[in-house]
Amino acid sequence: MKRIAITPALLRWARERAGVMAAGELTGRFPKLPEWEAGNIRPTLKQLEDFARAVHVPIGYLFLPAPPDEPLPIPDFRTHDGRGVRRASPNLIDMLYACQERQGWYREFSLASRMPEADFVASVTVDQRPEEVAAAMAQRLGFDLAARAACRTWEEALRLFIGQAEKLGILVMVSGIVLSNTHRALDPQEFRGFALADRRAPLIFINRQDSKSGQMFTLAHELAHLWLGASALSDATAATLNGHRREEVWCNAVAAELLVPLAAFRLAVQPGEAIDVAMQRLARQFKVSTLVILRRLLDAGVLTRDAFGQAWAMERERLRALADARQSSGGNPYRNVIARVGKRFTRAIVESTLEGQTLYRDAFRMLGVAKTETFNTIGREVGAML
Repeated sequence: MKRIAITPALLRWARERAGVMAAGELTGRFPKLPEWEAGNIRPTLKQLEDFARAVHVPIGYLFLPAPPDEPLPIPDFRTHDGRGVRRASPNLIDMLYACQERQGWYREFSLASRMPEADFVASVTVDQRPEEVAAAMAQRLGFDLAARAACRTWEEALRLFIGQAEKLGILVMVSGIVLSNTHRALDPQEFRGFALADRRAPLIFINRQDSKSGQMFTLAHELAHLWLGASALSDATAATLNGHRREEVWCNAVAAELLVPLAAFRLAVQPGEAIDVAMQRLARQFKVSTLVILRRLLDAGVLTRDAFGQAWAMERERLRALADARQSSGGNPYRNVIARVGKRFTRAIVESTLEGQTLYRDAFRMLGVAKTETFNTIGREVGAML
């Protein structure tokens, strides 16, 4: 039985890169892993191939003399405890490249179809006041506070917001897993979303594992990045961002003003109302998270900075406990596929495939489907097929 000479450091790097799939789970599948990493035993080629699949690493990487540098293809604005995040998980990396492939395909489709460019991309700068930019964005999106407040559920409000963005020409993709692999969940603690700026194929990805109210803020934050014309990976939050990059602080301010305009918010605040009661009422009214409401209470001068800090810490812990207990529902599998890649993208690739411009093989890969029946069903769901 032929065994493969592998640098042990590559195996340790691949295991650590896998993140949540740490030593315990991997050792259960590969009992000799500790000895491989120590250099005492070499794996067979079959064992190495299985290991590479388990940790989502291209097998060629394991034959390198040293771990490769894997820079992300877009600026990384994520932070943890005030510091930049150095390593991205395989799930995040694969999701980024999958969305770039979809964006590249749609850019060519847009050119071939002679679709107009999205002139709002790169139309503003961080030197402009967030309030002015948010007002212009709201007008362009057709953003209506009354319509959003009238939505019965968070899901309905989020669908309305996504629909407004897609109608403007933005590809909005919402998924909690890598492609269609339910065993590869995306961690909202690692990232909440990203924006890929392009005048022909502006794209926003939202981590579906986050709460619906969190997804609302992420969408607003990434829209601000598109208006700047700046691709970025974010962990968007309504927190005060002391020490963060100016661009992220600005995008957060725009997002907060877009979702909860301060002038309308001041009118909705009831003097003397308990903070916990006000948070819940205003969150339901504006369809945002209670953390966004806390931030606006600070901006409106209702809370002091010290009171805000205490309330923020308590509310964040409460929401974390709720998130740990929350289980996402399966829902309609065909609509889940459409949500993962966006209705605009789905319709375009189905139509292109039916016209013979795109291979079924490529369409299936980008949609994350394996069967013609599934392809036809989602085609009917988006109105591209009868």
